[in-house]
Amino acid sequence: MKDMQDAAASGTIGPVLIVDDHPLYSDALDAALRMVFPECQPSKAQTLGAALELLEQGLAPDLVMFDLKLPDVCGISGFQRLHEALPEVPVLVISSLTSVQVVQALMQEGAAGFLPKDAPAPLLREALREIAAGRRYVHAGYLGETVSEAEAPPFEAMHPKLAELTPQQKRIMKLICAGKPNKQIAYELDLAEATVKAHITALLRRLGVQNRTQAAVLVESSQPATTIGAADADAQAFLSR
Repeated sequence: MKDMQDAAASGTIGPVLIVDDHPLYSDALDAALRMVFPECQPSKAQTLGAALELLEQGLAPDLVMFDLKLPDVCGISGFQRLHEALPEVPVLVISSLTSVQVVQALMQEGAAGFLPKDAPAPLLREALREIAAGRRYVHAGYLGETVSEAEAPPFEAMHPKLAELTPQQKRIMKLICAGKPNKQIAYELDLAEATVKAHITALLRRLGVQNRTQAAVLVESSQPATTIGAADADAQAFLSR
């Protein structure tokens, strides 16, 4: 981060990795980036796998601009993998998935900032300058918004079928909705991963759905809308993966 701050102070920045599967939008990010840092050196990847390959080949970016909806990304785990690979590099997430829950999860996981994809170019430039200066940036529409457990309805009240789950299955279902992979669920509940898989198989059967995504969409779509983007079906599905 210090190198990035020094670069920002001198009006330049080095390598930047843009991860977005839409070439036109990726080009737009490139153009906006060069308006702030004319000497930057953008590299582009259309999938998380391609981005990780660039890192393995020696790319050492000062900044990553990351879209959440990629062909090989399932939920927040895609951002988590990238952040694990580059723990000291700021990652600005720019996405059409704009529910408050998604934004909160990203910031808690270590994102340097978040912008919705429809943000105007001046706002993007402001975010880039803030992050380059070592600060975190979140679109003003999300500041001060919180979604606490105390405000949420009882889990089983969200959908009649949830009342049919056992207490352990409900705990697992909540973690699925938070975007946790099986390994992480096993760790947090102190269970064997095979046991978690067995519980998930059973709860899917009880809920009458085929997979984790459908189960979480069932839960998320039953929740009342809260704030910005909460009614977006894509955003509701994101945390389920």
